[in-house]
Amino acid sequence: MDLPAGFEFSEFANALIHSRQHVAPRRLVEPGPSGPQVQEILGTAAAAPDHGQLLPWRFVLVPSSKRALLAEVFGLALQDRDPTATAEQIDNARDKAYRAPFLMLAIARLVGSTPERDARRQESGELAIGDAERLVSLGCAIQNVLLAAHAMGFGSGLTSGQALASPRLRALFGMHAHEQAVCCINMGTVAKSKPARLRPELAAFVSSL
Repeated sequence: MDLPAGFEFSEFANALIHSRQHVAPRRLVEPGPSGPQVQEILGTAAAAPDHGQLLPWRFVLVPSSKRALLAEVFGLALQDRDPTATAEQIDNARDKAYRAPFLMLAIARLVGSTPERDARRQESGELAIGDAERLVSLGCAIQNVLLAAHAMGFGSGLTSGQALASPRLRALFGMHAHEQAVCCINMGTVAKSKPARLRPELAAFVSSL
């Protein structure tokens, strides 16, 4: 990669990482990333750590023309969990499918790890990369995507919820037995910024053995 003279990776990385913030989907408006920008953003996921080059994750884009399908799943999933849900609560659940200009689902491709299963796979000569490591790889891919969007000037936020475990959502996205819907990734232009959140001190999460 050709870089300009005096370019400092550390300065750029620190500025990018520490200035990115979670933005709730309701604060994201048009325009979202264009087609070429989406391709560039998604391309950064491929640079995530991936032991064995398994691609233990996949992303599914939900374009505007398909939001109604997702909204229906969100509404029905709520009714499945809570038959007493009010019409307003159902409408709020459905509305979550429409809030951000860009929306995609992050899915982990897992293997149903247990110590016994992993040991059997290793004995058979298979590269035994368990679910924990696969989820870490997905997390790194998501972070790359968020940082790439931020570098382009877009806001982003991750959302989840009980609907992601719904059989209805699994069917809509064609998920296999050991696949797991982890979160929705929302992107768009920030309509209203909020003050940067305070970051924890290193002592809160770093110690020595």
